[in-house]
Amino acid sequence: MKENDESRDRTVKIAHLLIFYGKIKSMKKYKPISLKSVKSYSLCERKSKVSVQSFAGIYDKGGSFRSFLDKLPEAYAASDLKSVVSSIVSARKNKRPVILGMGAHPIKLGLSPIIIELMKKGVITALALNGACAVHDFEVSLAGHTSEDVAKELCTGSFGMSKDTGRGVNLAINKGVKKGYGIGKALGEYITKGNFKNKGLSLFANAYTLNIPITVHVAIGTDIVHMHPEADGSAIGKGSMSDFRLLASVISDLEGGVYINLGSAVVLPEVFLKALNVARNLGNKVENITTVNMDFIQHYRPKENVLKRPTIKCGQNYALTGHHEIMFPLLAAAVIEEMG
Repeated sequence: MKENDESRDRTVKIAHLLIFYGKIKSMKKYKPISLKSVKSYSLCERKSKVSVQSFAGIYDKGGSFRSFLDKLPEAYAASDLKSVVSSIVSARKNKRPVILGMGAHPIKLGLSPIIIELMKKGVITALALNGACAVHDFEVSLAGHTSEDVAKELCTGSFGMSKDTGRGVNLAINKGVKKGYGIGKALGEYITKGNFKNKGLSLFANAYTLNIPITVHVAIGTDIVHMHPEADGSAIGKGSMSDFRLLASVISDLEGGVYINLGSAVVLPEVFLKALNVARNLGNKVENITTVNMDFIQHYRPKENVLKRPTIKCGQNYALTGHHEIMFPLLAAAVIEEMG
């Protein structure tokens, strides 16, 4: 019985092989195609995306920054940079807002002096920051340094436990919120009126002095000051909510203006989208806007919530990819140059 089964299996396999090889023999044979009859045309008559007129110029030693900008190629990121500069300059000439939303990384990279100069020159008209910005700005203003070794301090449970920062930031928020302030104004007043040797480098102090809206958007538990006993959840929440409503008010006036997201991958893109929706829901026309995302990686939320979704009906958006410490000074210098 077993021999019969094995014999049938061999017969079936042989039959399958014969069918398979039969199909191979019946398949169509192909030869390399002849190109003798292909149609062609003159290169001179063809439209092209790139021409020598768009090529970069050679920078001359000792040349001006204007000369450097003029010699950039008319392509991709260089072209986008010029478009962003044009949008910012046009917005300010027409007295439209330019809002800078950012994470804390630009502060740690030492960009505060450039941002403050743009505030003083009337280029940046409002600031929207995450909670970490408050921490690093406060420490720079007070001590002249910031950014600890997280991995090292975490091993001993000492990470974020600076009493000066924890007490100071929370005291500023608690006192300010009792006056009806948002977190941004609360910190601005506290640093401006306090004994801070580097208050000239504080975004909050300068915004307070210049009467520029500055808002802080906090996620509870994300910032080191939330680990201190002085942290008052009700004050933090109330202050941040007040700032969200202030930002929504500023964005309600953004028609013809520019919103720049600088180095915030999650919090500020989400806040911007909601504030924009509130502005539109209340009947404000905020359509013809320019949105910009600046980061060394283009993350999902900035691409969707800052660039694509807000301008899907009208407006324009640009992604400038690169390191903050290079790209933002370049943008700032180009804007200052263009504004004269």
